[in-house]
Amino acid sequence: MCGIIGVIGERNATSLLVEGLKRLEYRGYDSAGIAVLQDSHLQLARVKGKLIRLEEYLADSPCSGPIGIGHTRWATHGPPTQENAHPHTSARVAVVHNGIIENYQHLRQQLQEEGVHFQSATDTEVVPHLIERALKQGLSAADAVRAAVRQLEGAFALGILIRGEECLFAVRRGSPLLVGVGDGENFIASDASPLVPYTRKMIFLQDNDVVLLSRETVIITDLQGTVQNRPIKYSQVSAAFTDKWPYRHYMQKEIFEQPTVLGETLKGLIDAVQRTVCLEDTLAHINPSAVQAINIVACGTSWHAGLVARYWLEQLAHIPVNVDIASEYRYREPPTLPGVLVIVISQSGETADTLAALRYAQQQGQPVLAVVNVPESTIAREADGVLYTQAGPEIGVASTKAFTTQLLALACLTVAFAKERRQIDSKQEAQWVEELLHIPALMEQVLLQDDAILAIARRWMHAPGFLFLGRGTTFPVALEGALKLKEITYIHAEGYAAGEMKHGPIALIDEHLPVVVLAPRGILFDKVISNLQEAKARGGRLLLLTTVGTDPVAEAEVILNIPPSGLFATPIVYVAPLQLLAYHIAVLKGTDVDQPRNLAKSVTVE
Repeated sequence: MCGIIGVIGERNATSLLVEGLKRLEYRGYDSAGIAVLQDSHLQLARVKGKLIRLEEYLADSPCSGPIGIGHTRWATHGPPTQENAHPHTSARVAVVHNGIIENYQHLRQQLQEEGVHFQSATDTEVVPHLIERALKQGLSAADAVRAAVRQLEGAFALGILIRGEECLFAVRRGSPLLVGVGDGENFIASDASPLVPYTRKMIFLQDNDVVLLSRETVIITDLQGTVQNRPIKYSQVSAAFTDKWPYRHYMQKEIFEQPTVLGETLKGLIDAVQRTVCLEDTLAHINPSAVQAINIVACGTSWHAGLVARYWLEQLAHIPVNVDIASEYRYREPPTLPGVLVIVISQSGETADTLAALRYAQQQGQPVLAVVNVPESTIAREADGVLYTQAGPEIGVASTKAFTTQLLALACLTVAFAKERRQIDSKQEAQWVEELLHIPALMEQVLLQDDAILAIARRWMHAPGFLFLGRGTTFPVALEGALKLKEITYIHAEGYAAGEMKHGPIALIDEHLPVVVLAPRGILFDKVISNLQEAKARGGRLLLLTTVGTDPVAEAEVILNIPPSGLFATPIVYVAPLQLLAYHIAVLKGTDVDQPRNLAKSVTVE
């Protein structure tokens, strides 16, 4: 979950590292640090807290040199302190690390018995000492790195400096890492975002790749020292996505980008002229007609997208669907059955539990289709088919545009499956595509209610908790609304299927509890309104999101009118007001919207 960066060139590495870490801080912000090498002198700067504190430290104690590594941390082993901040060092070695060294305790004990004194509580610190030991045994720098890595168990990405070596080392196993190939300078980073201001030429490393970078060369070997050839690819990431102007926060910017990115996602998935869904490349190795059941596997917000897709796929394509939390999926050892397709969903394409689920399914002989936002990601590379969203980089930790573009991509997949399985004909396909084409405009209309939602946020910002209720495809949206509120405001919130309210949650309702009810016009409308009346009778403060023109029979305290929407559009447009509600309450309460406590954007550890 941490972010790492490294650079070797002619320019001062410090400024490049700090700017790169700004683009990686969404991966973790418990502490930050850099190590810079200048004429065999290793300079170290580490601080507890966010990157701004590292900048303040460097302003008072500058360091410079042409080679350096940097790190922004999401704490796993050891609390967020200066002692536990990266880089970690031995006499000659500095290391930054993303991931977990699973056997670090055994290695630590072994090194302590040899007289090594540890300064931190992290798993990372064993790495520089293992390399140091190999150097003392007379191995070359590259051989010492490989010898140390062969002793490590777990998933990790490493950036390594060695005093006296005019080069930068990097290692990848399990955790994301790529190389940026520049002109007289080369880079490493956890993802492409900090590199695109300097180069678009990227090398995507594979497991157990060990890299030696000089200013002019990139040499990649395996753990035995055999040279490996990895192709250079051109990243499509735009540096402009990391600029939040004119918005106050990235989350706000990303909420209001949704009409645009939904439109971009549609461009890659449908033929607007022919009114058809175009997923030939995605389904090249997957036969929808042969699929007898689907397992959707994801985490967090992506899991909510999978829950929505279950309704669509079962109703329109008539395929039974199971939705699993990725961290639970392979441990329950689901039986291997013929005709089962596994769909994994991950914004980053690097989510550790989801990647493990993908590999588990493939080991069972099941085809895997991935829904991802990052074409260069590990999940995208390993899946049998890939459905790309076009959300662009999402910097805010609380997912917004990634969720709605995932839903749109899954809606297109549903139409494709229904057509291939002869559940709909060409005329019906065109009707569904017509609905999909209107979703960006519907989203624009909903976002125009921003001022009204801000007023609601002011009304309820001090509430002790919230209850979100929905039915059908708005039930997962209720879960997502509760998650957004919890993530960035730290207010406890629950999302429930409205019909389940009487089975427990109704005990929470009193005159202090806001109840957010999602009630679009449809076959479930009257049932949801009955649930709303039950909440009203217990004194609950009601916010009703419903189709414009609905008679306010429920006597809700506040009503937000949503444009009429169909099967696919409803969950996509109904989530936007919930995103804005969470955003405005967080701003009013003064919490850190883009970097909420204890969270990180890309969860690359199990």
